[in-house]
Amino acid sequence: MTVFAALYTDEDMSALVATLLKSRGLDVVTVPEQATLGKSDREQLEFATSIDRCILTHNRVDFERLHLQYMAEGKQHFGIIIVPQKSAYEVAQRIGILVNALTADEIRNQLLYA
Repeated sequence: MTVFAALYTDEDMSALVATLLKSRGLDVVTVPEQATLGKSDREQLEFATSIDRCILTHNRVDFERLHLQYMAEGKQHFGIIIVPQKSAYEVAQRIGILVNALTADEIRNQLLYA
């Protein structure tokens, strides 16, 4: 069992959020670090899944749709966490609370709101 989910920030997520989460000891990679800028939301979710990471995003509408499509198709992902657009500090705090409350296995295939 993996305790903490590995995270991947969508390109709409502030780089400061990733920095703040890393400072809390969380395993976070970003779109720029992975050279995946400009990929579609589906491609971002597929990439996150391919590297065993939960995706963090502000994009509720598209990722709710993608989650439902994945479930209908019997596909797996490592979790989607949707966070409202707030200050980077509040976003990092919300994500930190959620990731500390649930194991990676509990986040897998879930659509969560922080």
